[in-house]
Amino acid sequence: MSSVAKTTALPPALPDHAGLGRWGRIRESLIHWILFTCGVLSVLTTVGIVLVLIIESIPFFAHVSLWEFLTSTNWAPTVRPQHFGALPLINGTALVAIGSGILALPIGLGTAVYLSEYATPWTRAIIKPMLEILAGIPSVVYGYFAIIFFSPIIRWVFPGTKVFNAASACLVVSVMVLPMVISLSEDVLRGVPRALRDAAYALGANKFDVTTRVVVPAAMSGIMASFLLAISRAIGETMAVTLAAGANPRMTLNPLESIQTMTAAIVQIASGDTPANSPEYRTIFAVGLALFVMTLGINIAAQWILARTRQKYE
Repeated sequence: MSSVAKTTALPPALPDHAGLGRWGRIRESLIHWILFTCGVLSVLTTVGIVLVLIIESIPFFAHVSLWEFLTSTNWAPTVRPQHFGALPLINGTALVAIGSGILALPIGLGTAVYLSEYATPWTRAIIKPMLEILAGIPSVVYGYFAIIFFSPIIRWVFPGTKVFNAASACLVVSVMVLPMVISLSEDVLRGVPRALRDAAYALGANKFDVTTRVVVPAAMSGIMASFLLAISRAIGETMAVTLAAGANPRMTLNPLESIQTMTAAIVQIASGDTPANSPEYRTIFAVGLALFVMTLGINIAAQWILARTRQKYE
């Protein structure tokens, strides 16, 4: 018994960095501190951005009440008399984000399902590089593309529509976020274990049932994450929306009218001859803070949805 115990006993656990030598330990410690520094810098950058937005917004809200900023429907910070109602900007941002999401999310998910479950390797090898090229086009190019391509088509279908309109912005932003939705969703779908598919086929399920009832539900958390990133990109898009949607802040749900988003308003004020430290100058930070709060709210809601999705399918 004693000899058996001796032969089956496990060797003692090796201490950290054992066998690496002096230079090996130094290298491991250096890598550890470099990675730790990168993480700290990321956190400090985020905290710094939030602090700048809050500190610069405090004097603005000392001049303009938060209630007026969030509920007033008149936005004219550079015209006398000045009005600082950001509700038309919030309306325009939501209109573009929701409109582009309605177009891009179903198409992107359908394309991802096709590439993951139905496309041949040859077809996938052609479509994937094309999506990467589409994702690399600058946003300002998308903006001009919306003006010279989407806007004329919309005006031909709906006579009387202005050159700059929300529908054109929704279309071009949906094209911009499509590669993100397709690429991330396709990677998640292909990451679903093959055993789940084989088990469903063994029970007599066909290809469509396996895809819609097994693969997509199993990858739902990753798909929702891609949707979140796409919507966040649509909310924060600047140049394409500035060129396509115009600069007319108004309360409307009509996508054929010209609107102004929060990012476009920031660009307009920042590029003008606005005196520093004036109320109209500080609207840049106030609108930026409101945009940050909107994005943060979407992230919190998405995390809640992802948590419930994981509980359901995992």
